[in-house]
Amino acid sequence: MESENIYYATGRRKTSIAKTWLKPGSGEIIVNDRPLQSYFKIRTTQAIVTQPLVLTNTLGSYDVKARVSGGGLSGQAGAIRHGITRALVLSNPDFRQQLKRVGFIRRDPRIKERKKYGQRGARARFQFSKR
Repeated sequence: MESENIYYATGRRKTSIAKTWLKPGSGEIIVNDRPLQSYFKIRTTQAIVTQPLVLTNTLGSYDVKARVSGGGLSGQAGAIRHGITRALVLSNPDFRQQLKRVGFIRRDPRIKERKKYGQRGARARFQFSKR
């Protein structure tokens, strides 16, 4: 969806969903109405969020606003990265090949496997006793 140079995309990872908006600006990144450094305290999660912008050399040229929910901080960072990637491709289709090569376009489909009945976990069994 695009209107007046604002690009919207949804990103997902594990159980996290991120709605991201990209618009030309000074490079400000806002996550859930808080600055990036305030929301993600760990440097690696901050780096994950900015990866597609760094890769396409657009770090200072777009303002990013993201609403993220569900999952933990790592999943949320991945979901925002996925959303930013999709929005960048909408803004400039030439970025697609570059982002696809490093694997940012594909959604990370790994989620927790459900626990099965008669078992201790998804695959772990209760201890077997012969006697």
